[in-house]
Amino acid sequence: MASYILKRLLAIIPTFLGVAVLIFLLLRVVPGDVVEARYMGEGGQFQSQDQMQIERKKLGLDQPLWKQFVDWMSGLARLDFGLSMWTGAPITEEIKLRFALSLQLALMATAVATLLAIPLGILAAVKQDTWIDYAVRVFSIAGLAMPSFWLGILLILVLLVVFHWLPPMVFTPLWVDPWQNLQQLIWPALAVGYRYSAVSTRMMRSAMLEVLREDYIRTARAKGLWLKLILSRHALKNAMLPVLTIISLEFAFLLGGLVVTEQVFNLNGLGMLFVESIARRDYTLTQALVMLVATFFLVVNFAVDIAYAWLDPRIRYR
Repeated sequence: MASYILKRLLAIIPTFLGVAVLIFLLLRVVPGDVVEARYMGEGGQFQSQDQMQIERKKLGLDQPLWKQFVDWMSGLARLDFGLSMWTGAPITEEIKLRFALSLQLALMATAVATLLAIPLGILAAVKQDTWIDYAVRVFSIAGLAMPSFWLGILLILVLLVVFHWLPPMVFTPLWVDPWQNLQQLIWPALAVGYRYSAVSTRMMRSAMLEVLREDYIRTARAKGLWLKLILSRHALKNAMLPVLTIISLEFAFLLGGLVVTEQVFNLNGLGMLFVESIARRDYTLTQALVMLVATFFLVVNFAVDIAYAWLDPRIRYR
């Protein structure tokens, strides 16, 4: 087990480097840079090509690509993301508050999806082909059919029309005012969590049905064990393997993939920051955001691989 963990940790390094090279080159392939974005927008800050070249030199864009890449990677090694090319502010300050918002929203949405998917999937499998099963399947298909931002708009309209109340429009950190924070983030968490619980519910149902047909489940039933004991001790852990994979990948995606939902609920999270940094050709900020999300994907995948051995004792890592 220890050797497997070490190998998985070492495998993260080339993946991390591959993502870094890819995002660095892709940003440079796209025509234009942050200086041209400033020149074309906001009234045109630079009035001549000479001024634009001077600005590029200040930002280090006149240096060879290999030197820009080496400088950036050396900063990453020191956990120094540098300065935003657009605002000139430290990137850690640009990301800090928005990261807290997006991380909390992703955790809450994942919790909602898990609390809905696991019990509903188990119930649908146990009550296969009954009205309960059909109701759960309709519930999950409706979640697949409705985009989370559209469901968010419906929630806002219901709160406004029926209850004459709207969630707070200004984000309040959890450590400042927990109640105000919960009032704002519970609604997007419900909208996003329901949307992503649909896939997990269907996966939980199919995995549980497959496990319930196994010989050891039939043996447990023949011995007269309670159904609750069979489900909790024998069936659930084995059925959780594919569901855990889906939920974990969705959690990593939610960290920076809720652009439209954030806009609907007026949340200034990482998704909105992604859009702004790409529109402004802010190389350093975009690269930092991509590496942050990529790191989360790598860490989540690593944690899921380790969790497999705990869920299923038959799995042995060599």
